[in-house]
Amino acid sequence: MTESGVLLAVVVICALAFDYINGFHDTANAIATCVSTRAITPKLAITMAAAFNLIGALYSTGVAQTIAKDIVSAVILTPQVLIAALLGAITWNLITWYYGIPSSSSHAIIGGLVGSAAVKAGFSVLHWQGLAKIIAALIFSPIIGIILGLIIMKTILFIFGRFSPTKVNSGFRKMQILSAALLSFNHGSNDAQKTMGIITMALIAGGVQASTNLTPQLWVKVTCAVAMAAGTAAGGWKIIRTMGGKIFKLEPINGFAADLSSSIVIWVATAFPGLHLPVSTTHVVSGSIMGVGCAKRISAVRWGVAQQMLITWLVTIPTTALVAAAIYLIITWFSRLLSLL
Repeated sequence: MTESGVLLAVVVICALAFDYINGFHDTANAIATCVSTRAITPKLAITMAAAFNLIGALYSTGVAQTIAKDIVSAVILTPQVLIAALLGAITWNLITWYYGIPSSSSHAIIGGLVGSAAVKAGFSVLHWQGLAKIIAALIFSPIIGIILGLIIMKTILFIFGRFSPTKVNSGFRKMQILSAALLSFNHGSNDAQKTMGIITMALIAGGVQASTNLTPQLWVKVTCAVAMAAGTAAGGWKIIRTMGGKIFKLEPINGFAADLSSSIVIWVATAFPGLHLPVSTTHVVSGSIMGVGCAKRISAVRWGVAQQMLITWLVTIPTTALVAAAIYLIITWFSRLLSLL
């Protein structure tokens, strides 16, 4: 195998590793509410989430094309740039997973791409208009999640408020299984496409795929879908505990409202014509849970935990950009050292 072939293989391996970690890092998004309310057993919840993540990952490719064309100029994309970006994102995901902090894999990979590309060729290679659109989606989607979660929860309370809480929660405990499956599907349809976009960028940079064709190849779609489903099946219990109970004490009716509002936001960002935007499912679900909690009363939300999460969200892109930049410099230095030997 040629050197370029080896480097391309390394990019694919790193991308699938990121996808796998994304799966167990973000499992909590889809199942934390139904597990915390005991609507479904943890083992069955993870199995269901893995299956629907797989189906969702094969659903469309619009977000993958956005990642491939709207962040960095294809001219400077080398395997080294992509490897550094992926390793930076993986490092951040593992750190936040270890400490049980919900953070955005979307922010992490975008920060990684920005950092590694900028250190190679300067900030002029960044597509600022595309980045602005993506970052705006990442910022506003959790805010929309808060508002929609509040509206949906208030609507449900208006409709079912006169019924017995025990009877209502019993019914919504069953409905939560459907809402969690829907959220798992939408999580897969948005998150797995980010990795598809990275691999597509690598194939174009390596001359394996035409630069005019941004659609991920079938084998890319399948391997990314399987990697995310496998990661989802591994579970992410530390983050599940944070999402499921530390933000707001959830009951089945709250869990259903949070899942439904999250699914709507993610689906619109993924599939609505003209958008195809990568959003953070972690941020959207967290925002929806906060909105649902506010429908009960503002003090019901544990804002201290929310503040910790907000700080993590704010530092993710700059931190992963710095880590990816450092990794790129290390890779470059090591390559030069080998060439001298």
